[in-house]
Amino acid sequence: MTALSRFSILTALLALVLATACNHRPADYQLLYTVSPDTAGHYLNVRLTYSSDSTRPHPSDVVLVMPRWAPGYYEMLDFAKHLTDFSAQDAEGQKLEWRKEGLNRWRVSLPADGCAEVSYRIYANQRDVASSRVEGDIAFVAPNGVFMYVDGQQDHAVTVRFQMPEHWQHIATGMKPHDDSCTFTPQDFDVLYDSPLLLGNFYTKRFTHEGHDYEFALETPDGAEEMGLEDNFRRIVTAATQMMGDVPYDNYCLIHMGQGGGGLEHFNSQACYTDGTYRFATRREEVKFLAFVAHEYFHLYNVKCIRPAELWPLDYDHEAITPMLWVSEGLTCYYEFRLLRNAGIATPDEALELLSTYYSLYAPHEGQRHQSLRQCSYDIWLNFMNPDDNGRDVRINYYFKGPVIGLLMDIDIRRKTQQQKSLDDVMRLLYRRYYQELQRGFTEEEFWDACAEVAGQPLTEVRRYVDTTDDIPYADYLTDAGLRVDTTNWSIRRVDAPTTSQKQFLKALNLEE
Repeated sequence: MTALSRFSILTALLALVLATACNHRPADYQLLYTVSPDTAGHYLNVRLTYSSDSTRPHPSDVVLVMPRWAPGYYEMLDFAKHLTDFSAQDAEGQKLEWRKEGLNRWRVSLPADGCAEVSYRIYANQRDVASSRVEGDIAFVAPNGVFMYVDGQQDHAVTVRFQMPEHWQHIATGMKPHDDSCTFTPQDFDVLYDSPLLLGNFYTKRFTHEGHDYEFALETPDGAEEMGLEDNFRRIVTAATQMMGDVPYDNYCLIHMGQGGGGLEHFNSQACYTDGTYRFATRREEVKFLAFVAHEYFHLYNVKCIRPAELWPLDYDHEAITPMLWVSEGLTCYYEFRLLRNAGIATPDEALELLSTYYSLYAPHEGQRHQSLRQCSYDIWLNFMNPDDNGRDVRINYYFKGPVIGLLMDIDIRRKTQQQKSLDDVMRLLYRRYYQELQRGFTEEEFWDACAEVAGQPLTEVRRYVDTTDDIPYADYLTDAGLRVDTTNWSIRRVDAPTTSQKQFLKALNLEE
């Protein structure tokens, strides 16, 4: 045997040992979080028990990392700013050395047995869907800002246990409890961070629909039964299932809270703030709210399953910059009115009004001449909550222009295929190929290739309107579909006297009277 051969064998054996060590690495320690709400001070008291496997060597220290953002909320929130009173001790209660590294990292020195108990408090007093809130007899837990993962190992399993105030009755979340209603064992931190929780006293209802389990957790349920929230939600679920042909979850939790701002999608749930009541002053407000619910629900498919490549695997330390958020958000806005129409909830006029609202929010403004839809997706990390009053003059919003581009794409695909295919087929193709089969995100070129595959030819012109600030000849698309732009009030309407072919197109879009 030559020296080179011996070296090759030793290298191979070393690689095998390292690979085996890496494969077993996640089992080298256990993480148990215990959380108790402090309703008087608006805090979540957090205790992390880090336990090393005594039969294996363990490192001399461990680095704990708090996420800096929450997927779906494209802003660096730096959750560590809400953390106070960090401390660490061993099993005997002796203090352990630790030091802060950067904005969101803590390095803790481990004792001889490799076990440590870390404690800290999270100030929880914000009413937005990416932040936690504790008050009175309720707590909303947004996990990204509460739980730390071990650096480089967000794929590690974790156990989370809640110590509830004595009079609190419920915990609602998309996660299934482990051995009691207060303990959960998500398989990794991605699952934990994607599973918000509502704790305390609130209206809750469980039901089964088409073979899947659902839970409503409503902080302020006033009017929910009268407006038929459950029936409307069932219809939305059915419409989405019929369109996509699959339901990827076992159970789903609808968490609706009182007065506050926004909604955030999750794989197994949605977390939304309402106006504190389901009694709407007008039918328009009710339809708008149901479109909001449909939006967050359809995100289950379009962004949680069908996702740009830059959004998976998730990096909670850095911005996930992608040119494709107009697909994730803008096309989801397009499917708001499609789902409400297919569910029999909205009339054609109500659906068009939803779409017209988006059109009116960008079409009259100068910003569309300065920023493309593609560039908007890149720059959202700068502008998600940018209050500059020149916004409409220099920028657009993919929530507004995105759904209108979705309509044009849908019309273009239907024209190119003589109504045999639609944008729905693109969504189904992306879901099947990249989520179910390849189990990864799609690239920008793969998205446009999927559109071309469905349409039988590239959507060259539509792509130009995404990538540039070129003027869009709306009539070139809308007229064939029996639609028109009304610039007197910046709306999209049906033509006054549709031809037979236009009526057929309107019927295909489910926009006929």
